[in-house]
Amino acid sequence: MAAIPPLCDFGWRAVDARLQATDGRTYSIVDLSGPKGLVVVFICNHCPYVKAVIDRIVRDAIALKDHGISFVAINANDAEAYPEDSFDNMKHFASRHALPFPYLYDEDQSVAKTYGAVCTPDFFGFNRDRELQYRGRLDASRKEIGPADLRRDLFEAMVAVARTGKGPTDQQPSMGCSIKWKASV
Repeated sequence: MAAIPPLCDFGWRAVDARLQATDGRTYSIVDLSGPKGLVVVFICNHCPYVKAVIDRIVRDAIALKDHGISFVAINANDAEAYPEDSFDNMKHFASRHALPFPYLYDEDQSVAKTYGAVCTPDFFGFNRDRELQYRGRLDASRKEIGPADLRRDLFEAMVAVARTGKGPTDQQPSMGCSIKWKASV
């Protein structure tokens, strides 16, 4: 069953954390912000929703860079229960898809919990002041690759954020596989 995150909590501030990336470096989420904003997306390697849109995520991340918006992806899934989402497999995924942004590992799931991430993919679009302005979908794709002419919801919203600092009030929520949480001890 698909999970759907809540709508945008406008003005909520991006929370920082330092996480290991597939390129062997450790990054501060906030330090990755571009001059006009940042997109933080929670993804994983095995989710059919992510697999259907990963090429579009890469396309939009590259295009948003020209607008001063940076991009970072975070995997918080329980890799013990879902081995395809292991850190080693994240490295393969990042390489196979030529991710042009850091792909971070939230092994203890604390960042996903702080952000209130619900599904993969789950997009958080922040303005230059790191205030949340977008919590919606990439486009109307689901588990299948949608037609090439789909409206680029995330891209259009973040271009507006780069230009005005504000996101659209009308946002369609993302949809995807639920975050695979570790069992409580």
